[in-house]
Amino acid sequence: MPNDTTQPAPAAQPFDLVLTRLIDAPAAKLYRCWTDAALIPQWFVPKPWTISQAQLDVRPGGASLIVMRDPDGNEYPNAGVYLEVVPGRKLVFTDAYTAGWVPSAKPFMTAIVTFEPEGASGQQTRYTAIARHWTQEARQQHEAMGFHTGWGIGADQMAALAATL
Repeated sequence: MPNDTTQPAPAAQPFDLVLTRLIDAPAAKLYRCWTDAALIPQWFVPKPWTISQAQLDVRPGGASLIVMRDPDGNEYPNAGVYLEVVPGRKLVFTDAYTAGWVPSAKPFMTAIVTFEPEGASGQQTRYTAIARHWTQEARQQHEAMGFHTGWGIGADQMAALAATL
């Protein structure tokens, strides 16, 4: 058995929103969907939204920038920093900081995304995405923005993309 230091997804906290799915794809393919900037535009937002830019420096302290575009052409940049990276298994990132550990103007959440192989063949993955918010108000705002629907559609689109990799 390989040496696996991955810890289970943390228990849900009061300000968390959680999405979990059993996906018919190996963990490595789902992790690649999250860490390959060329793949992000293919799954990350529900259509008709698009991604106009994806820059990922996937390492602890590495910056990320994903710019979402709505159907009217308005852009919503999401800058952040990776806090923890366990290749193939876990990503933790936050918008509390931008590149160089510069505090952001208005931190909203920290995301904890895990990819746990399931089944004897490891061809299925328990995918869990936790959006941990700073306040109850931020959690409620994210839920009202459509967290469950949006992140659920994203998970479905990611699963479909992973099947083609």
